[in-house]
Amino acid sequence: RGCKVKNQYKPTIKGNKSNRTIMPNPLFDATSSEKPKLLTISFASDPSASLGAQLTNLDHDDPSEMFTPCYAAISRLLDGETIARKCGVQAGDCIVAVNGQGYRRFKPDYSEDDLEDLTAAIEGINVSSDDDEAKKSKAAVLTGKKAGEHYAVVLDKIKVVKKAADAANPLCLHLERYDWDARVNSWPRFLVAREGQVPEAMMMIQEHETWREAKFPIDLTKKGLQDVFKAKAVAEVDVGHQDLPPTVYVNFAALQKLEADHDPQDVVDAFIVYTELLLSRSDDPRTLKASQFIDLTGVSISSGLRVDILKQVYAAFEPNYPETLHKMVMYPVSTMVKKTAGMLLSFVNENTQKKFVITDDLVVVCKELGWDKADVEACGGVTEFMHKHEKHGESLVLDI
Repeated sequence: RGCKVKNQYKPTIKGNKSNRTIMPNPLFDATSSEKPKLLTISFASDPSASLGAQLTNLDHDDPSEMFTPCYAAISRLLDGETIARKCGVQAGDCIVAVNGQGYRRFKPDYSEDDLEDLTAAIEGINVSSDDDEAKKSKAAVLTGKKAGEHYAVVLDKIKVVKKAADAANPLCLHLERYDWDARVNSWPRFLVAREGQVPEAMMMIQEHETWREAKFPIDLTKKGLQDVFKAKAVAEVDVGHQDLPPTVYVNFAALQKLEADHDPQDVVDAFIVYTELLLSRSDDPRTLKASQFIDLTGVSISSGLRVDILKQVYAAFEPNYPETLHKMVMYPVSTMVKKTAGMLLSFVNENTQKKFVITDDLVVVCKELGWDKADVEACGGVTEFMHKHEKHGESLVLDI
């Protein structure tokens, strides 16, 4: 019963059976798009079954909801072999229609024919093309009610259909899934970054979208960028901690060695690539977080820490990935030079500085990032620990 998701990914391969290699794309595009994906959940196999998900009310007449097309969305999945899990429902999915009737905040921005339909990958649900009248009905807008009443209408419709438990007319939920950086999910973060001021947040998100259009795709074949990847000056550490996010790792000593004859933009681009990859894997596109670890092993802050590179990284990160930083940990930094480090990082805004952890205590590092201290010590230090737990490192190194 329920849904079974088919394998829909086929990597491009080259070579004979004994020597096949995956050919990486030399152009790295943004990992998020404004276009939603579609998903239809049918209860035909069991009309009385529970979806197995908690819904969230998005009908508070709040500025943070202005780009959200629905009044009800998936908050979290419940445990067990539920229809939601079998059909691939995810946190953040928007319920835009029930049994072919739309309950949208505003009309869709894209034609249904131009969108990827994930339902095609689910066994037990037939995907048939809707006629124009059916498409119009699914795109219908629900407005004119008080805050909370739109959400109640959606829930009432679901309850009525579920209570009937009619095999000839089972409950059918039409969902839209938006990427982590689509306005549906990113707008609340930009709003928080501008302390709830809509005009300022709107300017910020528009500037970000202009930056994104100009920045991507990033050419991975650039020699300087490849040197950064090969030196592991920027990498990703993911130890699979359930409660703490993965970490973008920066080996500052390696960066300083590259600084003399490399464009700082190569470092910024490497940082952007890893940040995009890391955030795209978040379980919930609405609440994604990442940490940053600046490995200062072998770097003397007291004799003059060059922060030019960090300034450029910050200039790209802060306005384009707001409210995604969990912690930024700098290690090892002795207690005596903490103040020096703080002054050198004065270009960082006050809210972000509150997320900084500057320490020479490995226990503190492991606590903040979710690392196993015994594992770090067994590896021989944080740099070796990164080599053990890094992701994507080799896949970004191209044979050019």
